[in-house]
Formats: sequence, C-alpha cells, structure tokens
Amino acid sequence: MNKIFSAKGSKYNLFLILISFCLIIIPFVHDSRTTLVLMTNVFVFAIFAMSYDLLLGYTGIVSFGHTMFFGIGSYSIAIFMRKLDETYFNVGLAILVTVVLCALLSLLIGILTLRLKSHFFAMLTLAIAGLLLVLAEKWRSLTMGGEGFTFPIPDLFKDRVSLYLIALICMILTYLFLRRFTDSPMGKVLVAIRENERRVESLGYQVIHYKIIANVIAGVIAGLSGVLYAISLRFVNTAVFSIEVTLDALMMTIIGGVGTLIGAIVGSGLIELAQHSLKDLAKVHWIFERWLILFGIIYILVVMFFPKGIVGTTRQWWARRKIKKQTMDSSANDVSKQEASLEMKK
Repeated sequence: MNKIFSAKGSKYNLFLILISFCLIIIPFVHDSRTTLVLMTNVFVFAIFAMSYDLLLGYTGIVSFGHTMFFGIGSYSIAIFMRKLDETYFNVGLAILVTVVLCALLSLLIGILTLRLKSHFFAMLTLAIAGLLLVLAEKWRSLTMGGEGFTFPIPDLFKDRVSLYLIALICMILTYLFLRRFTDSPMGKVLVAIRENERRVESLGYQVIHYKIIANVIAGVIAGLSGVLYAISLRFVNTAVFSIEVTLDALMMTIIGGVGTLIGAIVGSGLIELAQHSLKDLAKVHWIFERWLILFGIIYILVVMFFPKGIVGTTRQWWARRKIKKQTMDSSANDVSKQEASLEMKK
C-alpha cells in the first residue's frame, strides 16, 4: 500500500484523481444520452477487461471462455428482475447469486483444468463457455433462447446519470482493489508464476493455489460486470455467452497494455469509441460500412507501433527517458568533479 501512496507515485496518483474528477462531472456539463450510454459501456467493459488482465497480464493464464462469468452475471440479474419484483433487495440478491455462482464455477474450473498447460486451459474454458451458450439457447422457458427478453429495473437505474455514476464508481473501486491485490505479496507471486512457473514451484510455493485464487477473483469481477451490462441495456440474450465478448476483452487488454490494469480501461475506451465512431461514419461514406475492416487495420497499427500496449509502451518510453536523464546528470557531475580537481591541482 505504501507503494501506491509513495512520493514516487504521487504524480501518477494525482493524474488518476484528476481524470476521475473529470469523468464524474461529465454528466453535469454534457448530459447527452448518447454520450452517457457510450461511457457507461466503456466503464462496464473496463471492469470486464481488468478481470481478464488479472489472468493474462499478471498470472499468464489465457482464457477463451471468460465470457461465461459475464453471461452468468447478466442472466442472474435479468431472471431475478423478470421473475421477481424490481426491488433493490432482489438486485442485491441477484448480485449475491452472481458472486456465488461465478466463484463456485471458477473454483471448479481452476481445480480441474489449471494443472494443464495454458493452451489446454484456454480450449477447455472455450468448451465450457460453449456449453453454457447451448444451455442458454435450449432452456427457453428460463432464458427465452436467442431472442432474449427485456426486464424491469428499479427507478435508480433508469436514470442514465445515476447509472453512469454507479458504473464509474464500480470501475474505480475495481481498479483500486485489483491494484492493491497485484501490489500485495500474493500479486508478486502471480507475476513470478507468469515469468517462470517452475522456478516458483522450486521455491516451495503451491502454484495451483495461487492460480485458482486469481481465477476466482477474475471470475467474480467478470460476473459483476455482466450484472452492470444487463442493467444498462435492460435486455439480455445468449450473445453474452459468445466468444466475441472474450475477444473484445482480449483486444482491450492488448491495446491498452497487458499487466497494467489502467491499460484495460484505456483499451476499453479506445475500442468502444472507435466502434461507435466508425459506425456513425458509415452514414457519411459507403467505405465506412465495412467498419470492421477499418477497425482491424487500426488494431494492427496500434500493435505495430505500441508492441506493449499504449500504457506499457508509454511507461517503457518514460523509464528510458528517466534513465537517460539520470545518466546525463551523472556524467555532468563527473565532468564537473574532474574540472574541480584539475583546478585544485593547478
């Protein structure tokens, strides 16, 4: 915790506080419905991407089925609101059910599959997510199949400003929690596992236990982001279990910067804004109707010029600049000392 509030990171923390303050005042100075909906989606997917970054960026676990937790959260809140009254108690109950289901499922998956190599784990999680997708499509009495269904929500969530602020607060709290977790001794062990799993095992650590803990935390956070997503739309269908949701989180993490947390937020903002802008440009010129191709080109360019993601590459550049400045300062001090010694000899 001292690292977060140290003098070294004070400028960085001040920058984050200023950005948070600017985001808080946006709905009071620019109350456009489109902007609020877009930014709410950015916050929701930033939470989801941060949960994925905990697996990929800090533990080195690749999961293609992370969307299963997102879908569980979405369907939990939707079914509770549809079957029961749209009260705040039922919202809390749905969140509790989401946490329990995601924790149990991620724990079970971790115990059964995390002993395997990373690519086997990735394929197994993809298979489990596919099973849940088929289950959601076939269990029409509960999920209404691929057509989905709308559901009522409490009055607080109907107000776009309130929902915007709730999503923003949830994103900030998620970031602070994961930042504290990754800076803790357990987080350092996870990074060590990512770098060299065998060496960590040779030091006496139970690697599988740490992987399971990371998987459970990431699963629960992904489930909570699914709850917010469903509330923001007031609609849910089987698309929340599709692999595209996981791939979006993967792209957000890579573009923003793997293993940075803040990069997941930056990546979420860039991808959501790019998709929204390119879709709007389709009305201007026919070439933008193929916005997915243009989006792919943008993604390739970002990966080429920012190989460690935007945040990761920026941090690397800043570190090199700082080292270069320190080297120049030390060289200047050495020269001045030599000149002083020569003058004394004279």
